[in-house]
Amino acid sequence: MNIYKQILGKKGHILALAPMEGVTDTVFRQVLCEIGKPDLFFTEFLNVEGFCSKGMEKVVHRLDFRNIEKPVIIQLWGNVPEYYAETIEYVKTLNPDGIDINMGCSVRDVLSSGRGSALINDKVLAKEIIDVAKESAGDLPVSVKTRIGFDKIDTEGWIGFLLEQGLDMITVHGRLSREAYSTSSRWDEIAKCVKLRDDISPKTVILGNGDVKDIGQAKEYVGRYDVDGVMIGRAILNNPWLFSGRKPEDISKEERIEVLKKHLEIFEKDRGDMNIFNSQKKYIKAYISNFETAGELRSKLMDTRSSLEIMDIL
Repeated sequence: MNIYKQILGKKGHILALAPMEGVTDTVFRQVLCEIGKPDLFFTEFLNVEGFCSKGMEKVVHRLDFRNIEKPVIIQLWGNVPEYYAETIEYVKTLNPDGIDINMGCSVRDVLSSGRGSALINDKVLAKEIIDVAKESAGDLPVSVKTRIGFDKIDTEGWIGFLLEQGLDMITVHGRLSREAYSTSSRWDEIAKCVKLRDDISPKTVILGNGDVKDIGQAKEYVGRYDVDGVMIGRAILNNPWLFSGRKPEDISKEERIEVLKKHLEIFEKDRGDMNIFNSQKKYIKAYISNFETAGELRSKLMDTRSSLEIMDIL
């Protein structure tokens, strides 16, 4: 039984954290394991072409995870099928819980090279990638994260096509590629995906994604739109405790400071030698908020140049 069916068997639904570049790395995921762990983690997405090049060392850290983070799904992107095969052979040695293919990213640089959600317009290549991934993955489940269309809604055409590919799971973001995040997520279209699934591929798990702010809303949407689960993304930076069910106002100043310290300790242990300290400043606002002097403290912390400086201020 694959991991998606296992979670559904235990809980009846799946609450997953979306893969977000520069956010959901192993450091942040390890912190979430202590303060509010989702049912399912996804890694930052790894470019298979980059992995199969001389620059592999610059991207391979995206595959890092610790056992405490499991179940964790490795997300890949790119448009060269043979590179998927090569990358997945390595990925399998890490013992993740699944492989996810990114066919939903709408970042301009990704689209311009025919990757991410640009694959919505190239079903032939999309099928080649899926077929290679499934063959290479062996017993690992293979899934796709995507959108409801490129420049127009194509739920039946595109999602229907994906459902014919025998995927273990499809995560549907309820926007078009060209919209990025400029409109509200169309959950009515996600509900249509569920009905298509029931007709075409009843065993495929469907997650909905877009504009979900907390687990109360997520559970409501599971019932309202009949999805198997919900993937939550940007809201995690407003409340890192989100998956615990705790509200931002329920977290004390003392706890917030201790969690930021813990985050920096993990960062120094796991990634401090990568000279990327400034990349951690996005988490300062996530943790240091919702108390009287939070703004003043954040301002001081943002002027720092090292974890040690932050620790001294805290």
